[in-house]
Formats: sequence, structure tokens, C-alpha cells
Amino acid sequence: MARQKKAARHRLRVGLMTKLMIVILLAALGCKVYTLREEVAAAEAEKARVAALVEGKRQENDALAADIEEGCTPEKMQEIARRELGWVLPGEYVFEIGN
Repeated sequence: MARQKKAARHRLRVGLMTKLMIVILLAALGCKVYTLREEVAAAEAEKARVAALVEGKRQENDALAADIEEGCTPEKMQEIARRELGWVLPGEYVFEIGN
């Protein structure tokens, strides 16, 4: 009889330890899932940012391709000379505003 009580107590202790380990494992898995969800959200935000950047570069490339197809026009040359070299027409005045 004493032996049966001891065996029952041992089974109860083993069953309790098993349940406790399962609860701990489930809690650890829950924390990991929560962390992974945050990482996925951050990755999706990064993906959207990069997609917007790619679209901007694609539009810039399309504009450059259109400029190449249009060829070198006098207006384009004048615009580039004004922007890059500071070229002005006779009689024009240029005002530079300094800091």
C-alpha cells in the first residue's frame, strides 16, 4: 500500500513537471512568434521603402532615356550650359544670394 502511494506520488510529480515544461516551452514559442511578427513588419516597411526608391529611379531612367531619344537640341544645350557652367546671355544679370 505504501508502495502504491509512493508510485502515485511519483507519477503525479512527473506529470506536473511535464506540464510545467510544456507551459514553459509554449511561453518561449509565444515570445519567439511575437518577435518574428515584429521583424516581418519591419521587413515589409523596408520593402515598401525600397520599392518606392526603385520606382523613383525607374522614372529618372525613363526621363533620361527620353532625353537621349530626343537628341541634343539647342535648348537642352543652353539649359545644361546655364546649370552646369553658369552661362548667361548678353544683357542678362545674375544675382547670387550668399549665406
